[in-house]
Amino acid sequence: MTENTQKGTLYIISAPSGAGKTSLVTALVESAPGIAVSVSHTTRAPRPGEQDGVQYHFVDTDTFQQRIKDGDFLEHAQVFDNFYGTSRQAVEQQLAQGMDVILEIDWQGARLVREQMPDYVGIFILPPSVAALQERLSGRGQDDDEVIARRMRDAKSEASHYDEYEYLIINDDFDTALVELRAVFVAQRQLSGIQQKRHSALLTDLLA
Repeated sequence: MTENTQKGTLYIISAPSGAGKTSLVTALVESAPGIAVSVSHTTRAPRPGEQDGVQYHFVDTDTFQQRIKDGDFLEHAQVFDNFYGTSRQAVEQQLAQGMDVILEIDWQGARLVREQMPDYVGIFILPPSVAALQERLSGRGQDDDEVIARRMRDAKSEASHYDEYEYLIINDDFDTALVELRAVFVAQRQLSGIQQKRHSALLTDLLA
């Protein structure tokens, strides 16, 4: 029996830098079908190994500001010295195609999205300890001590917004955290309202 096309669910996943969010999201997308990650625009410089259009759309500040004026962003925010923004059109197109879409944005961006698209699922990821966060940030080998120290100072402030999200995952053991993250998506897809739309033909036949 053919299933009805069901609009995808929008997910916002936030975390302090170094909590392992990007690694968890990458593993989730690789292991679960029907999930896409929105590729944000940013004015920050690419890190070693990053490619334009894959991790981010890398643009200069003038281009970013013009896109703001044109209303192209669902949300945009300044994080440290750089700007980040999410393409409204890209997200809406993917949702309409039935894809679950993940926005990897901070709590500021989440608040902006909530005002425009309140029907989303929020997930916050934290490291198991401050010491673990320090170790992870230092272990990257891509940022100088000043940048790491600034991120550490801001980590507690960012973490204080965890209660604005529906789900909280502590990334102590990676495999366990991945199972917990995948469980959120599996459970969301089984909600009665979503299943009613997805399997409307089946339900009509059963109840006829």
